[in-house]
Amino acid sequence: MREIHADRITETVARLCIDACYHIGDDVKALIEKARDTEVSPHGRKILEQLIENINISAAHGLPVCQDTGMAVVFLEIGQDVHITGGNISQAVNKGVHQGYRKGYLRKSVLTPLDRINTGDNTPAVIHTEIVPGDRLRIIVAPKGFGSENMSRLKMMKPAEGIPGIKNFILETVINAGGNPCPPVIVGVGIGGTMEKAAYISKKALLRRAGTHNPDPFIANLEREMLDSINKTGIGPMGLGGIVTALAVHIDTYPTHIAGLPAAVNIQCHAARHKEAWL
Repeated sequence: MREIHADRITETVARLCIDACYHIGDDVKALIEKARDTEVSPHGRKILEQLIENINISAAHGLPVCQDTGMAVVFLEIGQDVHITGGNISQAVNKGVHQGYRKGYLRKSVLTPLDRINTGDNTPAVIHTEIVPGDRLRIIVAPKGFGSENMSRLKMMKPAEGIPGIKNFILETVINAGGNPCPPVIVGVGIGGTMEKAAYISKKALLRRAGTHNPDPFIANLEREMLDSINKTGIGPMGLGGIVTALAVHIDTYPTHIAGLPAAVNIQCHAARHKEAWL
């Protein structure tokens, strides 16, 4: 049994909150650079150049890449041989979000849903936990802005709708989103499980290295097909027209009930912020 003190979790989450908002991953930046080189629309190409410049300025000067620093979504993969000491793990995570958003001067956007009272420090985070083999703790912090989150959808499809129905649902969701989620986007898709499982795996799919494919060849081909279809919509960078509406489509699946076909589409803006650490 390996012990990890709660203070280490707090310190790590605080650092990851800041790092995720200041430093966009090289994988995402490379896809935006590729998009700039292939975009045929002059307006679209100019926008992509500005996005790259913004990413560079953010990293060089320690500034958030976007004014919407999101709601903190934290994924914890907890080794079954890990014992957390010195406090509650959820409290440790939220303390880290509190510290990170204050120290990093990140916008506090979290409030109570009905009376709309701001909590003042961007807590509570949305925390997802999985128990996995081993004696380590993996922490992934993914600040999710709501320009993209608001464009996400869930549909409890009839099994008879099948793959054609799923394709139509993905494409319809992206078309309805238009320029609202700040394209070019990354599209996370979860198929199967139950209502909440489909939504969960659609969001977790966004954590994959941008542009990599599902190991299942059939699903990988579906990802390529949907990326091509999305980029033929003409929505383009920031919705102003062009051939690059999405940088990638990431699809994950999970077994489901004979009577169901849940499908969720979680749209991510071009920033695609997430950072991780192992303890």
